[in-house]
Amino acid sequence: MIFQETVLKNAYTIDLEPFTDDRGLFARTFCKKEFANIGHHKEFVQFNHSRSNYTGTLRGMHFQKAPAAEVKLIRCIRGSIFDVIVDLRKSSPTFLQYFGVELSEQNMRMIYVPEGFAHGFQTLQDYTELIYHHTAFYAPDQDGGIRYNDPRINIQWPLAITSISEKDKNYPFLPDAYENIDLGFRN
Repeated sequence: MIFQETVLKNAYTIDLEPFTDDRGLFARTFCKKEFANIGHHKEFVQFNHSRSNYTGTLRGMHFQKAPAAEVKLIRCIRGSIFDVIVDLRKSSPTFLQYFGVELSEQNMRMIYVPEGFAHGFQTLQDYTELIYHHTAFYAPDQDGGIRYNDPRINIQWPLAITSISEKDKNYPFLPDAYENIDLGFRN
């Protein structure tokens, strides 16, 4: 695996190094030793699979507040997405900045999302599927989100939105005094 730090502190893209032959390919998607080299020591406790049926579907921007904050490892296994993370850690030098990257079945790239980040994506193809690894169990009472089109972050989504849940569409915009809100995230 090749770990490449993004412009957001502690967030990485991970390119797989597949072994290929006439049968197909084999690639490692997790190695405890290699992840320890980037400071990851938590256990992944929950794996999720999502499918979005239509191009332009937007899901996000989700996070879990402390004490249920989680690291996520995300990989697109069918189709393609524009994946976005936003740094919500007040003490981070990249606070309220975002990073976007294409994850696809073809490029086999993954994204490592630290605690204290909001995450979302937009599908670039019909019938796109993702696998998520989480270091915390889903905690509905700690569930949070920010608006996908918040002007303070100004995410540049690549396509018109064709489908979005009511919940995601109605997350709040960041208040002007957001710097004074503590979600419990530390970097």
